[in-house]
Amino acid sequence: MEKDKSFLGTQPVGKLLFKLSLPTVIAQIVNMLYNIVDRIYIGHMPVDGGLALTGVGVCLPIIMIISAFAAFVSAGGAPRASISMGKGDNDSAEKILGGCFFMQIIISAVLTSLLLIFSRDLLLAFGASENTIEYAVDYMNIYAMGTVFVQLTLGMNAFITAQGFANIGMVTVMIGAVSNIVLDPIFIFGLNMGVKGAALATVISQCVSCVWVVTFLFGKKTFLRLKAKNFFVSPKLILPCLALGLATFIMQSSESVISVCFNSSLLKYGGDIAVGAMTILTSVMQFAMLPMQGISQGSQPIISYNYGAGNSERVKKTFKLLLGVCLTYSFLLWGLIELFPQGFAKMFCSDAALIDFTANALRIYCAVLCLFGIQMSCQMAFVSIGSALCSISVAVVRKFVLLLPLIYIMPMLASDKTMGVYMAEPVADVIAITFTSILFAVQFGKAMKKLEGRKKEGV
Repeated sequence: MEKDKSFLGTQPVGKLLFKLSLPTVIAQIVNMLYNIVDRIYIGHMPVDGGLALTGVGVCLPIIMIISAFAAFVSAGGAPRASISMGKGDNDSAEKILGGCFFMQIIISAVLTSLLLIFSRDLLLAFGASENTIEYAVDYMNIYAMGTVFVQLTLGMNAFITAQGFANIGMVTVMIGAVSNIVLDPIFIFGLNMGVKGAALATVISQCVSCVWVVTFLFGKKTFLRLKAKNFFVSPKLILPCLALGLATFIMQSSESVISVCFNSSLLKYGGDIAVGAMTILTSVMQFAMLPMQGISQGSQPIISYNYGAGNSERVKKTFKLLLGVCLTYSFLLWGLIELFPQGFAKMFCSDAALIDFTANALRIYCAVLCLFGIQMSCQMAFVSIGSALCSISVAVVRKFVLLLPLIYIMPMLASDKTMGVYMAEPVADVIAITFTSILFAVQFGKAMKKLEGRKKEGV
């Protein structure tokens, strides 16, 4: 098994990053369609498409929380497993895999119960109005039943990618995405189920993906296997995984908190149309983030393995390449959004008023997207080398210290209070990226010097 993984420490970094990232990027693009295809179809419903889209948009904070819990376990577990494999300790790596699998089943049961009991109250608190609450409840009650499929698909797929099986990870996402794309119009329009049909199509698609992932990890082709003897929560192994995954959890769950704050402020200043526009803006940002996440995830096994093996030069070389690719992508996407905002808005709805409103908001909201490749690259590098504290710091500063208060401060400073809410995002990003860059320059440098010192000492 050690021999099988040695390519992470020997193949040219550029070729290796391309090999691991391309399938993951494709998977993330397909995953983007998986996540937003419901909104695209719903927004084009002939009757009340705009209100239905807004109602489903209010569900997004809850959906983000569900995904965040999957990342809480896997975003730390997968790198820890890779580091263990880099050290040749495959037994610990399999115990991490089994423990994370069991942990996600427990989390799924708790989340499903809470959502089925409190969905209406949560949705009203999260920005649903009397015009949109029924659409939101119809979607959420069905979606909640598929929580376990989301947890295991997202969580366990991270372990597949971390072993270098990027193609398998891509297939996981494609299976679910294609299923969802095919089933959505059948249930929404063919069976006239509306938002309920969209939710049902999503749950079925997630179930199919889940079966694929679990079957692979129980099979013979994987390096790390799911074994019943490892289905227990060992604090010694799981707590470090949760500590490392906490940064990603904070980043993703904070998106939920931020989304709620955005929705409540926008409902106050701009009404349902402003909340509906935010649904589209969130979808466009997913378009921006997911491919970069795919590139970053492709780099994670390389950085983690070589960090565990003590090869600092390959770690640094991989990061530099990751940074360049992410910056190039974010700059190109920023240009397209600023030049053609209406084109992005038209993807999600047919309402002329909502399209025009969204186009103006989109230019403001994504004003500094061109620099976000720095944030994403540094965040993944911290996670990949097991630097939990730095990862958490970066996530907390951007979301809670900066963006959260700015959502309420900017409307007081702007002449157009509604657009002032959207301005909070670019202002927070500029400050956060500056902070992250400084922290990374200091801490990553220290980590590399420490690694080089251990190598010289033969440790």
